[in-house]
Parts: sequence; structure tokens; C-alpha cells
Amino acid sequence: MSRFWSRVVRDLTPYVPGEQPKLAKLIKLNTNENPFPPSPKVLAAIQAELDGDGARLRLYPDPNADILKAAIARRLAVTTAEVFLGNGSDEVLAHIFMALLKHEQPILFPDITYSFYPVYCGLYGVDYRSVPLADDFSINPADYVQPNGGIIFPNPNAPTGRLLPLAAVEQILQANPDSVVVVDEAYVDFGGDSAISLVDRYDNLLVVHTLSKSRSLAGLRVGFAVGHPALIEALERVKNSFNSYPLDRLAIVGAVAALDDTEHFERTRRAVMATRETLTTALTEQGFEVLPSAANFIFARHPQHDAAQLALALRERSIIVRHFKLPRIDQFLRITVGTDAECQALSEALQQITA
Repeated sequence: MSRFWSRVVRDLTPYVPGEQPKLAKLIKLNTNENPFPPSPKVLAAIQAELDGDGARLRLYPDPNADILKAAIARRLAVTTAEVFLGNGSDEVLAHIFMALLKHEQPILFPDITYSFYPVYCGLYGVDYRSVPLADDFSINPADYVQPNGGIIFPNPNAPTGRLLPLAAVEQILQANPDSVVVVDEAYVDFGGDSAISLVDRYDNLLVVHTLSKSRSLAGLRVGFAVGHPALIEALERVKNSFNSYPLDRLAIVGAVAALDDTEHFERTRRAVMATRETLTTALTEQGFEVLPSAANFIFARHPQHDAAQLALALRERSIIVRHFKLPRIDQFLRITVGTDAECQALSEALQQITA
């Protein structure tokens, strides 16, 4: 059937998501899912929306999801005109590449970063130039002072977990007043300060968030962007030319409930951060180098043990982590912060493997 493929499809190298194994009794630490369930208020909101026989599901959802935009605006102290919604942050990013990053000059992003970025460039015909991270795998703002058609980077970065301070983000914004700067903050709630606080001062800033990680809603697929209304309007134009109803009724009400339950959010994110520090200490004591992380995962390597072999040995013990066969990072493992018990089991397994 490949003779019917378009040239775009033939040339694509698709994104490869983290493995979702169907086996039972696994310790699954490979896709950065939150180890805690969502707020009980999410379940109650979804049940209320079903309204007994689920009759509301025969009706289309609100295409603008106004109640969710209002909840985000309320939570983040922005206006609803500064909020864009999508079916997970990946869809939001896809619309950004089409609406705001497709220009004559190449866009810039780190050489080690979220691997969906080059995929979107291939899909939409966006030229790009990768900017090498420093030797310590940090982003240097000075490296982004060069001609470009836009800039995008995760903060904290993925898969490294390293955080760029807000002052450094502002340096990039100030150096690129005529380019859109997209800050992908999928993991910022686990230790960083959001660049959303800068939106009112920089009309070229767009900040992307997801409810998959810190709100434990990976299964509902809810993402959003915050930026100047002119940037949001561009995204709305693309969205309404692609899919007017990206969020279903259950996702909308569930997301509102999650955003409004700040107590559950604070308790669970702080628990993840505490477990991350415990795991980092344990692996460091075992001889691993662990990069400083502000995410719900760590990035670690051992000087005497091959990362691929470590991942295989862990799998044999029913523990799954993520290994990237990519230049500069092929000796690292990305390990999701699970429960205390899961992380202890991982630590003990690595202790046995590396002994």
C-alpha cells in the first residue's frame, strides 16, 4: 500500500511513544505518568456529567470549552483570551508548529530535547536548527542569540530534567523580540517557576502546559497554552480548520475539577518531589551520575555499566525504564518517579545488577 503514500508520509520519521506494556505486575517507570490517582473531585465531576444514563454524551461538547478556559484563567491569573486548549499538549504543540513556527528562517531547539519537535518539523515542512546543550546538559541562553524563525524548548528539559531559571528564559525572550518563543512546561510543577508570569510583558511568549503529569490526567488528554491574544487567535484558526471539538465532555469537566482541587495538587506534587530526592540520593550512593532534575523523572548513568544492558536487566526483573539510543545520551536511563515502594524496588534491583 506504500505506493499510495504521499511524499510527506514517505519522508516522515514518526515519534515513538514510551512503551505501554500489557503485562501485569510490572513496575512501570518509563512514561512519566504520575504515581498517584487524580483528585476524587475529578471522578465526581465525570460521574455528574454522565447524569445517570449518560444522555449528554449524545450531544457535542462546547467547542470552546469555556468553563475550562475560565478555570485555567482563574488558576493562573490570566484572561480567557490568553488561553488555548487542545487534546493533550502534543496537539497544542502541533498547532503551534503550523500556526506560529512555519517561517522562512529555521526554528531553534536543543539537540537533546522532546523528540516530537523534529517530527512536527517534518510533518509541516518547518526548517530547524538544533542547538547543542552545554557539556552539563544545560541550555545556554547566549546560544539562542542568532537569526531564527522561532524558538521552542521544554523547561524543565526532556529527557534531561534540567531546569532553566526564569531569568534565563527572559534573556532568550529579550534577545528575540521578533520571534515567537515557546516554553513547553509539561513538568514545571515538579520544581520550576512557570514563565506564565512573563506573558503580560512579552507578546512573543507562548507557554504550553499539560494536565497529564502533575494533575494525573494522562488518560483524559488535556493540554493548553497561555500567551498574548494574538498568538491564541492564530492557534484557534488552525484548530477550527482541523477539529472544532478537541476536548470531550468528560475531559472538560474532569479538568476543571482537577484545576480547582489545589490541595490534592499540592500534596501529590510535593510527594513526587520528595521521592525524587530520595531516589536521586540512593542512586548517587550507588555510583550513578544523576542530573539535577526539576521534573517527575531523573536522568542517570553509571560509569561502569552500559545503559542498554542496565535497562535489559531491569526488564528481566519486571521493571521498565526508558533508554534512548541517541548521540550524547545513549548511556543514560530516564527513570520516572514512581511510588516510594516502586523506587525502592528499582534502587534495590540496580544495587544487585551493578554489584
